[in-house]
Amino acid sequence: MIEILNATALGRAQTTGKLVADILQSMKRRATVGTNLLEIDEWTKEMILEARATSCYVGYEPSFGRGPFGHYICTSVNDAVLHGRPHDYALADGDLLTLDLAVSLEGVVADSAISFLVGETAQPESLAMIDATERALAAGIAAAGPGARIGDLSHAIGTVLSDAGYPINTQFGGHGLGSTMHQDPHIVNTGRPGRGYKLQPGLLLALEPWIMADTDELVTAEDGWTLKSATGCRTAHSEHTIAITEDGAEILTLPTRSSGGSGV
Repeated sequence: MIEILNATALGRAQTTGKLVADILQSMKRRATVGTNLLEIDEWTKEMILEARATSCYVGYEPSFGRGPFGHYICTSVNDAVLHGRPHDYALADGDLLTLDLAVSLEGVVADSAISFLVGETAQPESLAMIDATERALAAGIAAAGPGARIGDLSHAIGTVLSDAGYPINTQFGGHGLGSTMHQDPHIVNTGRPGRGYKLQPGLLLALEPWIMADTDELVTAEDGWTLKSATGCRTAHSEHTIAITEDGAEILTLPTRSSGGSGV
């Protein structure tokens, strides 16, 4: 299913996007050395309920997960890259943490992810990975607009990641969204320009470049959800929800200034 939103729904999407971005920035500030992943999950729950929004994750039960996800945010640490299920783990100095969040508010979903280092330990290779995903995300957004095709976005993202020297997995990628979290079209993180669905105003897309340092192979953790690099290498993931407009693409998941965050 592909939804095209009207002006009223797009306004709601803007509100949802700000909420998602602000929660992520709040969790980033709280994710210090010693913070437990379950604390991050509980704080996220509190912010979602306070906003009278709905988690897209708690009861989510797709074919690639084992049972309902059961938590409010994805917390992926170091070799975990996608669908990281919160568990009893205290963050350590130098951990690479990815937070991924999707929320529904007034019937419209927004989805975003950020990767960052915990503590003060310098990790040049990890910072380079995060930077590559952020640059790839910016390139994908720049390629989006009415008349562009999905392949144009995939090509732009994949070019940045490949030029940076990272393998690219195509099992999971970006996607459409609207009244539900995962919709068509699927947006792989590499591709050929000029191919695929033609974008039109009112379309919501989540673009999400993610990489593993030295492999394109995923393995599933014992929790049945968390996807990790097959070699144990570090990973990174960046994601924004965008709306296709008459003039191009609007990033919906930028935080408000008071949250202290920055965007692509």
